[in-house]
Amino acid sequence: MRKFLNRALKKIGKLNIDQIRSLIMDVVQENELLEMVLYSMTDGVVVLDEKHSVILLNKAAERLFPFKNGDVVERPLWDALADSSLSEFFYKALVEHENIEDKEISLQTSASTRVLSCTMMPLVREGRIQGGLLHIEDITEKKAKEARLRRAENLAALTTLTAGVAHEIKNPLGSISIHIQLIQKSLGNGANGKNTETIQNYLDIVNEEVERLNGIIVDFLFAVRPMDVNLVAQNLNDLVHELFEFIHYELEEQKIRLEFNLDDRMPELQLDVKYMKQALLNIVKNAISAMPEGGTLRVETIARDDQVELSIRDTGVGIPEENMTKIFEPYFTTKDFGSGLGLTLVYKIIKEHQGEINLESREGEGTTFTITLPVPQKEQRLLGWQSNEV
Repeated sequence: MRKFLNRALKKIGKLNIDQIRSLIMDVVQENELLEMVLYSMTDGVVVLDEKHSVILLNKAAERLFPFKNGDVVERPLWDALADSSLSEFFYKALVEHENIEDKEISLQTSASTRVLSCTMMPLVREGRIQGGLLHIEDITEKKAKEARLRRAENLAALTTLTAGVAHEIKNPLGSISIHIQLIQKSLGNGANGKNTETIQNYLDIVNEEVERLNGIIVDFLFAVRPMDVNLVAQNLNDLVHELFEFIHYELEEQKIRLEFNLDDRMPELQLDVKYMKQALLNIVKNAISAMPEGGTLRVETIARDDQVELSIRDTGVGIPEENMTKIFEPYFTTKDFGSGLGLTLVYKIIKEHQGEINLESREGEGTTFTITLPVPQKEQRLLGWQSNEV
């Protein structure tokens, strides 16, 4: 089409009014087609001139990037952005001609955190750079899927490689515990003096360590063995109330204020009450640890057509960005104590309920765990069909 237009423009002086009108209509139709393609794209596209000013952007770019209100065309890209850190990044990259290729950028919105992949490509014509093209892709779901796949692979590897080892460790621990009891019984029957007291103290410490190791093994086996879930019809709001009735004294002691916002339209779900309470308790325990000076714990449920959301939000120290993808992995912990399996168990329990769990956190502001559970469909929905046969 462009070659045809170039030839036509060279002969424009010889064209009559109808031919010129036809030529203009061809140009308009081609521009409309290109504009339709550009504005139908789900990826963002921003076109810059030689001075890095915006000359064109599509709707996806306006949706994905925090542009300032009003017309941003003919303004430098960094001046058109409302986010100061993002503006500073593009100013430095463009002015200093730094390479921008698949640069991952996290943007916090009122609803969630989006992860964007940005690539800047030069616009070249006749061997000369005449501007730039910024491509913006929303990879939030892609990153979430990768994280879920990685966690699933970790759990599979953990099951295959170490379930037998854990079983073998548990047996000698039981034997050690029995023999310690026999030693304690012998000391109690015939030994006296300071030396005996010292031995008894040592044995008490050993006994405590055995119990601690045994607890770790029990958690480990729980994490790797298939769950025998007993699903019953249960109102999620009732389960939440029962759990926090059990733990509210601990929250009061830690100076943590509890806020509820529970949806009254909550349908009954198929839940294993014991396991689900354990999952929620593990999340709450983490929230308590994240608020050593007290804070607010907000619990919210939302009922939708085919799913229910439960969010637990704290105002604690938050999670560093580099730890976000590791938080559900086995044995990953930032605490000085604990097995590192707490959130791994949470993830497994939620998956056993055919649900999903997502995490959002910002350092110094707090953390939110959001659990999504399916609503059982009472009847099948069939597409309407009418036979044409007589």
